[in-house]
Amino acid sequence: MSTLSAKERIIYQIYPKSFKDSNGDGIGDLKGITAKLKYLKQLGINTIWLNPIYVSPQIDNGYDVADYYQIDEKLGTMADFDELVAKAHALGLDIILDFVMNHTSDQHPWFQAALKDKDSEFRNCYLWHQGKNGGPPNNWGSFFGGSVWQKDPLDSNNYYFHLFAKEMPDLNWAEPKVQVEMLKIAKFWLEHGVDGFRLDAFIHIAKADFEQDMLAKSAEPQIAEMFYANLPQVQVYLKEFIAQLHQIKPDIFILGEAASADIDLAVDYTTPKKESCDTVVTFRYFAEDKSQVESDLPQIGQPVKLDILGFRSNMLEWQKRLEGVSYPTLYWSNHDMPRILSRFAPKKESKACAKMLATLMYLQRGIACIYYGEELGMRSQTLGTVADFEDPQIVDFAKQAKQKGWRDGEILRKASQAHKMAARLPLPFDTTAYAGFSNVQPWKWSKEKNVASIAEQMSDPDSVLNFYRQILQLKQKPVFIEGRFILENTSSELYVYRRVIDEHKQVLVICNLSEHEKSYPCGAFTKVLLSQNAKVSAAQAKLAPYGSLILQK
Repeated sequence: MSTLSAKERIIYQIYPKSFKDSNGDGIGDLKGITAKLKYLKQLGINTIWLNPIYVSPQIDNGYDVADYYQIDEKLGTMADFDELVAKAHALGLDIILDFVMNHTSDQHPWFQAALKDKDSEFRNCYLWHQGKNGGPPNNWGSFFGGSVWQKDPLDSNNYYFHLFAKEMPDLNWAEPKVQVEMLKIAKFWLEHGVDGFRLDAFIHIAKADFEQDMLAKSAEPQIAEMFYANLPQVQVYLKEFIAQLHQIKPDIFILGEAASADIDLAVDYTTPKKESCDTVVTFRYFAEDKSQVESDLPQIGQPVKLDILGFRSNMLEWQKRLEGVSYPTLYWSNHDMPRILSRFAPKKESKACAKMLATLMYLQRGIACIYYGEELGMRSQTLGTVADFEDPQIVDFAKQAKQKGWRDGEILRKASQAHKMAARLPLPFDTTAYAGFSNVQPWKWSKEKNVASIAEQMSDPDSVLNFYRQILQLKQKPVFIEGRFILENTSSELYVYRRVIDEHKQVLVICNLSEHEKSYPCGAFTKVLLSQNAKVSAAQAKLAPYGSLILQK
């Protein structure tokens, strides 16, 4: 039984292929993670989230699962996994797995059987529909580009549905066999000691009527989230699934990926009495400043800065509306987006900015979720070729940008600041040729070094790493777990909030988001808990560029 409640969790997200290679093949693996558990414990986290580790053709880096019951051989064996869980638990660390529930790989035995025989018992485990007017059933677009429809090899006028890559057919959750099998898979991993799951893309497991087109002037496929995201039936499936998980493991921790969910849906997805998620990840915190985006080029290859005013407003809404319901997930980065320092894009004082952003985000009310390497101040790194992005949409962007006169170096630099793949490079442990990650060139590599290694930062008391350790120590104090959240009404260049248990137990957090010195009246808050590039004088907090200050009365 886990001793952690949801509100006490401090999560560290590991992209297994990029964490630590133990066998010299250039790919991170389970033994590599096990070897570095003490580092994670010293950092101050208590829960490890692993991106998919199942058998996969790796069309989408493991989110295309061919066998849910086996570890991908490039990552290790079931014995390696059991060893990881046992050693993590011995250190007081929980393990949660990515649970891919919206789709499988087209190499999954079910889909292979469905492709070969219309009468297969597995045919109805996927979504099929007859075409119309010599084309697909509707004009809905895939998140990975093109149509959501791919032709059925058994019927020239029939199609199967794939919300992501064509090699990732969507499951039909209206089919009881799918619900039974998903529960069986979850139970299997719970029996292997996992403490919970991150439910990947769960908001998409229900779809609307396939005969309805999106209304659009263009003949191109249209993103149609209103028809395949957050439909009411999602909550029915979710409640039944989680209720059964609670019967198996009452203290299970459930993190839901609800990328496009608004705050009302987040409340629905995390209300305890509904047998729901403990917390959900939303992409809606991060308002975007698109003023520098060139409209005649695809946005996917163009960096988009964080809109600070929009972010403040969004975060306030999520903080206040979830009070008394659940705890928001507090995160800056993950495997599906550029790293925060690339989005925030400080022109100078990058180390101070990394520390300030940690202070701002993780001491708010909620569950901290740190993307591997963020504790070092890692940025997205510039990839060497267009092929390194493994994304046909970037190939298209590069072609169009070149026609506009962009140079190859500029295309790679801009795309790397904008694309998720450039945020998935190996964690640097030391200053050797391949940064202590491996003794051969890693599966994904950049010659660009944009951050000091773990070994360098460990011995530097002023490092981002050692600052993160201090922040995560504070995060475990009652005021930062239980305290109410109150955001102060300040200029957009400051982010100031209080965490309050009662009149005598409250803390003031002041963050300077600008590259200019700022002051803020701190009143009776005079005791410094943690300071970086800041000081208190005569009831005034004075913060250097990207400074932060944590005070109590």
